[in-house]
Amino acid sequence: MKKYVCSICGYVYDPEVGDPDNGIAPGTAFEDIPEDWVCPLCGAGKDVFEEE
Repeated sequence: MKKYVCSICGYVYDPEVGDPDNGIAPGTAFEDIPEDWVCPLCGAGKDVFEEE
């Protein structure tokens, strides 16, 4: 699975890790994250993430 990077703060979403603190289980592909999910570091929306 591909990793995605926040173009604002540089946070990397790794699907193998997920974002369990915000309800995203490990193994969740970026495409399968709800549209209202935001970057856990800076609060930016999914639309600012780019494929690593």
